[in-house]
Amino acid sequence: MRYSASTVLICAALTACGDTPEDPRGVDRDEVLLQVSATGRTDTRPNEARFTAGVETIEASAQAASAGNSRKMNAVVDALEKIGIKDDDLQTQRITMQRIDYGANQGRFQANNMIEVRVRDIKRAGDAIAAATGAGANVLSGPNLTVSDPEAANRSAYAQAYKAARARAEAYAQAAGLKVARVLVIRDEGGGGPMPYSYDGNTSVRAESGPVSPPPPPMRPGMTTSEVRVGADFALSND
Repeated sequence: MRYSASTVLICAALTACGDTPEDPRGVDRDEVLLQVSATGRTDTRPNEARFTAGVETIEASAQAASAGNSRKMNAVVDALEKIGIKDDDLQTQRITMQRIDYGANQGRFQANNMIEVRVRDIKRAGDAIAAATGAGANVLSGPNLTVSDPEAANRSAYAQAYKAARARAEAYAQAAGLKVARVLVIRDEGGGGPMPYSYDGNTSVRAESGPVSPPPPPMRPGMTTSEVRVGADFALSND
């Protein structure tokens, strides 16, 4: 049996027409693509605190201000270390020296030294603040109450976000007389760990000069909220 060239070309064309190109979105020819996004939230109790403590010193000369400031700042650090704050959790934030050109202290020099203190046990945050101010810290800011492992705190929020996305897809499918056949894609659309909570508005307070022994201030850790967003693509079908 012989076939002409035209017959072969026609058969090839018919075969090509019968092949359906694959949809790059992942859905089959008889499926409908549905893309949804949803948010998940979870509450977590903070377990650590950060605050800034420092010493402001005013003296007649820059040398005297620097020496007096260093002496007082070393006393603050020693007091914090005595209650268990490790050296890795103390970080210098700012050291300044300036001449005062106005007011009652005009012509004198002001030295400042500020450190950030990380308290890994939030129950000891009040004790740390009291130790710092009792040792001579007269500038205080914070605390910021945070979660040490924000990724772990987010896991529940991501699970809730996906469940919400799936429930939304089921609702769309039911309304359209379809059903969810497959999950095509799950996307992390961002979000973050628990937002730090600033106690008492995170205001700076200047204490009276001279070491005192104040009682630990009351600390209420409360709860912080993690919010994340998840996107998902679903294939809907009649089957």
